[in-house]
Amino acid sequence: MNEGIPNYSRRAVIRILGATAVGANFAGCLGSPSENSDATRRPDETYVEDPPNYDGWFDGVNNYSGTVDRRGKNEVIVRVGAGSRGKAFDPPAVMISPGTTIVWEWTGDGGTHNVSAENGDFESEYSDSSGHTYDYTFEDTRVFKYVCEPHRSAGMKGAIVVE
Repeated sequence: MNEGIPNYSRRAVIRILGATAVGANFAGCLGSPSENSDATRRPDETYVEDPPNYDGWFDGVNNYSGTVDRRGKNEVIVRVGAGSRGKAFDPPAVMISPGTTIVWEWTGDGGTHNVSAENGDFESEYSDSSGHTYDYTFEDTRVFKYVCEPHRSAGMKGAIVVE
């Protein structure tokens, strides 16, 4: 009488519906990459229209979406241990004027961090304490690339552009 239509038991139907609901809920948690990415531009930030070529420095850095323009400020704060895993600088790239002091401030997330210039111009001590700070005043007009040494392979990199 019901040719071609499978005859499922009530238990089988409940299992199928339950698996479908779990799968749909899990897929909804994933979202699209643009929704869950740390690399989204903030509407309250001003970004440099023509940033320098970082020569692939920010490849693999999950929160880089441009260079934040902080020229004209005397002091700029960069968070250390930012992002969902606590393994990012925020903002990762900042353009400043000569004479500006960058203050790196630890969030306490992501383990022990430091701030170390690729060329050796500056290097902080290691810390995992929330509120710990390290500062450096930039005078030379150029790009300063830096890393957190313990989390370099995780993409914890930053750049200060002095212009």
